[in-house]
Amino acid sequence: MADIYDYLRWRGDIPFTADPFNEVDNLVLSELAYVDFDEVLSDSFRKVSVKTADERFFATHSRDEARQSSNHILRSPLLMDHMLSGSRFCDMKLTKYVDILNADKEMQFAAVTCLLNDGSAFVSFRGTDNTLVGWKEDFNMSYLPDLDGQLSAVKYLNEVGANIKGPLRVGGHSKGGNFAVYAAAFCDKEVQDRILKVYTNDGPGFRHEVMSREGYKTILPKVVSIVPDTSIIGMLLTSSVKHIVVKSREKGIMQHDATTWQIERNRFVIREPSALGVFIRHSQQDWLSKIDDESREQFVNTLFSILEATGAVTFGEMKVNKLKSIERMLSSIKELPKEKQEELRSILAELIQSGRQVARRRRLK
Repeated sequence: MADIYDYLRWRGDIPFTADPFNEVDNLVLSELAYVDFDEVLSDSFRKVSVKTADERFFATHSRDEARQSSNHILRSPLLMDHMLSGSRFCDMKLTKYVDILNADKEMQFAAVTCLLNDGSAFVSFRGTDNTLVGWKEDFNMSYLPDLDGQLSAVKYLNEVGANIKGPLRVGGHSKGGNFAVYAAAFCDKEVQDRILKVYTNDGPGFRHEVMSREGYKTILPKVVSIVPDTSIIGMLLTSSVKHIVVKSREKGIMQHDATTWQIERNRFVIREPSALGVFIRHSQQDWLSKIDDESREQFVNTLFSILEATGAVTFGEMKVNKLKSIERMLSSIKELPKEKQEELRSILAELIQSGRQVARRRRLK
């Protein structure tokens, strides 16, 4: 089966006039947001062709390293090479690149806007990267209705709408999908009215107070949610959207890598949610229903204080210094006040118990 790289090789020469924008195109452009365009694009609305962006990026980065990497984030720049091989994306332009990492605000936010030759713009929000800050922001969604990253996404989309004419599509992978839906729901009405579709690719859901707001209800008919059959990240919290479930060549959490999603011609290969995926979703929801916001916040802060004790900024750094990281985390746990240690054990025990209860209920059906 094919993936998005195969799609660009085999279908990239078909223009939008012959085959209009589809859900696979959305995933291609959502993955493009993972490219580090810091030395390539600015945060202004100056337009740069994908050809120029490709040349500038690989003038200072190695194609071989990207090709050899198994990490979809590190491989994402190769999308530009494939885009240039066909008429569908070869004359696309990029603009308004923003990349913010703010540890104090616990915010990791990045976005880029793609100008297509069908006259539309695709606003692409980056998903969670490899930083501890980025992952903590994801966890913060469990007890905060509005994150600084989400509010930044609204501001960004409003700026794009004010400076770029024509219809808009909005999307992202992982947390970027959550940001895309949030931004589309709460942007200015004149911008929202121009949005054709909003795509969330295995993106987390929202708290109930967000889903009860008028802006969310208004944008809901335009939202397309795509998840793998064993979705974990995309099942966090809740969503009012019916998911399109797609086949992945990987298993478990590795299905979150959207470059493993299977494609046939110009569409995803559809399948039913796996038994493991259903079990995980029910276990998560059961667990969260038993824990109040204060306990969730305490758990998240305690968990990340242990991870941050390693001195690492990214999970990659923790992996490189694995033994030292484990030693520092164990030491950090021992140094926690006894009540914090007990809170951590209690909440983790609740998660295990939720899983057992869900498994028992499924056996009784």
